[in-house]
Amino acid sequence: MNNILSILIFLPLIAALAIIILPSGFRERFKYIALATTIAQFLITLSIYLNFHSTAAFAGVNKESQFQLLEKISWIRLDLGSIGKLEIDYHLGIDGMSMPFLMLSALVMFVATLASWEIKTNLKAFFALLLLLNTAVMGVFCSLDFFLFYIFYELMLLPLYFLIGMWGGARREYAAIKFFLYTLFGSVFMLLIIIGLYFSVLNPATGNHTFNMILMMDPGNYLGNSIFSTTANQSLLGISARLLAFIVLFIAFAIKVPIVPFHTWLPDAHVEAPTPVSIILAGLLLKVGGYGILRVCYSIFPDAAMQSAWWLGLIGVVSIIYGALNALAQTDLKRLIAYSSISHMGFVILGIASGTTEGVSGALLQMISHGGLSAMLFFLVGMLYNRVHDREIAHFRGLALVMPQFTAFVMIAFFASLGLPGFSAFMAEAFSLIGAFTSQEVNGLLPRWMAIGGSVGILLSAAYFLWTLQRMFFGMTRLKGGNEWLSRLNDVSIREKLALVPLAVLALALGIFPSLIFSKMNASVLAFIEMISG
Repeated sequence: MNNILSILIFLPLIAALAIIILPSGFRERFKYIALATTIAQFLITLSIYLNFHSTAAFAGVNKESQFQLLEKISWIRLDLGSIGKLEIDYHLGIDGMSMPFLMLSALVMFVATLASWEIKTNLKAFFALLLLLNTAVMGVFCSLDFFLFYIFYELMLLPLYFLIGMWGGARREYAAIKFFLYTLFGSVFMLLIIIGLYFSVLNPATGNHTFNMILMMDPGNYLGNSIFSTTANQSLLGISARLLAFIVLFIAFAIKVPIVPFHTWLPDAHVEAPTPVSIILAGLLLKVGGYGILRVCYSIFPDAAMQSAWWLGLIGVVSIIYGALNALAQTDLKRLIAYSSISHMGFVILGIASGTTEGVSGALLQMISHGGLSAMLFFLVGMLYNRVHDREIAHFRGLALVMPQFTAFVMIAFFASLGLPGFSAFMAEAFSLIGAFTSQEVNGLLPRWMAIGGSVGILLSAAYFLWTLQRMFFGMTRLKGGNEWLSRLNDVSIREKLALVPLAVLALALGIFPSLIFSKMNASVLAFIEMISG
C-alpha cells in the first residue's frame, strides 16, 4: 500500500474523532477503542518491519529515491510575487533511522493505553487527547517536509499540556506550564531557523524555495548568497550563521531529550503526570529529541556538528554523571527513574557526538532500549502508586514477600536498565562507549576520557538501582500503611502482565539479538556517517 504511513498516522485521529462523537453513555468503551487502535498500529508497524529493505540501495538519509513507503503530495502552493511560489508538500517516508521508532511508538502507546485503565474521570477528553498525541508522534517520525515536521512536533505539545494539567498530581498546573514554556521556548527559535532554511534552499526541479528536508541536506541546493549557504560564510552576532542555526536547533531538541542544563522540567512533569503520560514522556518524547538531533541538526548542518562535537560529547558525559548522582539522592521512586532517564539519554548524545558508526548505532539502539525500559519502569511505579498512593522508597520494605511477580518484573527492569549483559541497555551503552573511545583514532572528534567518564555513569546506575532494590524489596516486610497497605498490595493482574511481558521480551530480545535492530538500520547509519564525514 502506498499510503500505509498515512494510515498509521491518522488512524488514531479517526479513533479520537469517533470517541468525541460517541455519547457519554459509551464512556466505558472509549478505552477499548483506543486499545484496538494501538494494536492495529503495532500490527502495521510489524508488517513494515518484516517487509523493510535493509540494503544500501534503500539507505535513505539524504537521498529521496532511497526512502521507503514514500508519499508526496502537493499540499500548499501560493504565489508570493517576486519571491516565488510557496511550496509545501505532504511528504512522508522512512529509512533505517526512523523505522524502529515507529514500532517503539506503537508498543509504548499500547502500554500507555493499558495503563489508562486507572483513569476514572473525563474519559472522553483523556482518550481523545491520548490518540491525538499518538498521531503527532507518528507524524514526527515519518515527515520529510520541515513544515509538516514542525506541525507534528508542535502538535505533541498541546495534548501533553492538558494531559498533565488535568489528570496530574497536586502540582500538575505548575508542572504542565513549566513543560509548556520550556518546549515552546525551543520551538519558537526553531521556527525562525526553518524560515531561514526555506529562503536559502531551492528545489532544483521547480526553481522554488522549499521545506524539503532532504534537499536541505545537499549544499548544492543553497543559494550562493543565502544566509545558510556553505560558501557564503554569513555570520550573525559574530558567529557563523550555520553554527548559530545548529546551536538553536540543537537546544530545541535537547530540551526534549533532555540534557543538562535544560532538564529541570522533566522531574516535575514525570512526578505530577499520570502514569500513561509518564510512560509516553519517557518512552517517546525524549526519543523525538534524539531523533531530531540526528535527522535535522546533524543532517542539515554536518559542518557545524563536527565543529561542535567536543562540546556535545562533554554535554553527554555531564548528563550521564549528573543524572545518575541525582537519581542516587532521590527518595521518591518516580523521581529517581526520571533522573535515571537524563543519565541514560546522555549516552545517546555521547554516541552521536562520536561521529562513528558504532557510536551512532549505539545511540539509536539506546533510544529504542530506553524507550521500552523506561515505559516498563514507569508502569511498575504506577502500579504501586495506584494501590497505596505512595512512592516514597523508605515507606516500603520486603515487597518481594508480598508481591513476588511484581518483584520479578522490577528486577528485570532494574537489571536491564543498569546495563547487565544479556539485556538491551548493555549492548546500546557498550556501542556508544566504543564509538566514543575509538573516535579519537577514527575522526579525532572526542578524547578517550569522555568514554571513561561515561562508563562511570554505568557504575552509578548500578548503585542506585541495586540500592533501591535492596531497600524496597528484600528483608522483612515493613510497610508504612501496615495491614491496610498489605491488603491492597495485590500482585500483578492479567492486564498488567499484557503490558509488562512485551516490554521485558523486548529488553531480552535486543540484548541477545541486537541484529534485530542493527540489521535494519546499518545501511542508513553508514550513509549518515558518510554524509556528515564528507
